[in-house]
Amino acid sequence: MEYRFLGKSGLSVPALCLGTMTFGGRGRHAAMGTVDAEEARRFVDLSLERGVTLFDTADIYSEGLSEEVLGAALKGRRQSVLVATKAFSKMGPGPNDLALSRHHLIEACEASLRRLGTDYIDLYQAHSVDSITPMEETMAAFDHLVRQGKVRYIGCSNFPAWQTMKACAIAERRGWARYISQQIQYSLLIRDAEYELIPMGLDQGVGVMAWSPLLFGLLSGKIRRDAPQATEGRLAALGEPVAVDRELLYRVVDAMAEVARARGVSAPQVAINWVKGKPGVDTVILGARNEAQLLDNLAAAEWDLTAEEMAKLDEASSVPEPYPYWHQHKWASARNPKLAAKRS
Repeated sequence: MEYRFLGKSGLSVPALCLGTMTFGGRGRHAAMGTVDAEEARRFVDLSLERGVTLFDTADIYSEGLSEEVLGAALKGRRQSVLVATKAFSKMGPGPNDLALSRHHLIEACEASLRRLGTDYIDLYQAHSVDSITPMEETMAAFDHLVRQGKVRYIGCSNFPAWQTMKACAIAERRGWARYISQQIQYSLLIRDAEYELIPMGLDQGVGVMAWSPLLFGLLSGKIRRDAPQATEGRLAALGEPVAVDRELLYRVVDAMAEVARARGVSAPQVAINWVKGKPGVDTVILGARNEAQLLDNLAAAEWDLTAEEMAKLDEASSVPEPYPYWHQHKWASARNPKLAAKRS
């Protein structure tokens, strides 16, 4: 397993990370997976055997049960792994039981520590932007948790680039802990991050933890021109999470299948490998509903796409650039050589 520093921190993380949204199976997350404590321990065993030492969860996953199951699966080997969790979502009936206020973050952290059965969290993340709580209050609360030793590093998830940049600027000005990572959606079908989020991360030293490289199963290779509908799993139960251009999907899956056949690997491994090989990506978060899925996904760490294969997939997944990027490429490339070649 390749290890990479997370952002500009000194924390080394594996190129693949095990996400635990499928752990627990309570509430709306039941359709995503029902991995219990015994099976979760097996997942952890298999991951550790292959060098995966980072496990990501969130308090909202299965209403806290995911954290409990992960904590039980890690019992007796906490010092050998990295645990990441997240806070933001509503976890109680009160008006302060959500978001990124000092009140909620401290209470949410204490609750996560109890559920995980640990006295510290390696990476504690803001799960979404809070448009009401002042950014200074949020960053001060994170810093308070770091100084207490309950949290070692902090990160954000699903933030626009300017919000992450603002948070880092506030933290640096005050001498507080700053975000070392951003969890972002990134896949062959969702490449929006390439315009703002990844360039900001590279510039500011905010590492990328890429989630949903298979886009909830759309890139599993099972959905093709001749088989356009999901018949099992999360897609069949919940539907597609975002509107997807079907022609783009089929074009991408065709290219993935071609690479997979030539390589003798599965289509999901191709999709995961593409994200793993992209600039700025420090780790790719994998999810699995069963052992077979987990083993196949983890095998993506055993090989790398060639430059030619990356280019083929880039071309298949390309879409027209939004403003102002097309304008920069058309009118400013003479001053900015990096803009001369359009995003592939």
